[in-house]
Amino acid sequence: MSLSKAQIKTIVLSFPGTLEKPSYGKPAYLVEKKFFTRLRAEDDSLVLFVGSIDERDMLIEADPALFHITDHYKSYPTVLARISKLDAKTLRGMLERRWREIAPKKLQKESGVEPAAEKKFTSPSVRRSTRRKPRRVGGS
Repeated sequence: MSLSKAQIKTIVLSFPGTLEKPSYGKPAYLVEKKFFTRLRAEDDSLVLFVGSIDERDMLIEADPALFHITDHYKSYPTVLARISKLDAKTLRGMLERRWREIAPKKLQKESGVEPAAEKKFTSPSVRRSTRRKPRRVGGS
């Protein structure tokens, strides 16, 4: 079942810290000043961030009736979802992932969400102590 724009707005605003603010004269949603999603009236779609351009291309290939892209977004890890084909479960899942990426850890904790662990990779050769040796002052 497709969603109405009012239903989409309700779902988007259900994520803590989300505010509606126009972007390019169209309804857009931000979490702590970071882009969350935006409605596109020109093709009746919703802009959704995904993990990578490869993931976006896979989504488009798997379900071209739902997902598409325009030249403007081809260099970004975003996909456009046709509102007429979008269901609430898919929308919530994609937005939850984006929200976890951009919502401050404090907001996530306050909302009862366990913040995702930061992905940090350090090779064994980089894992050295970050403490500096005391600098000698003077000429001895």
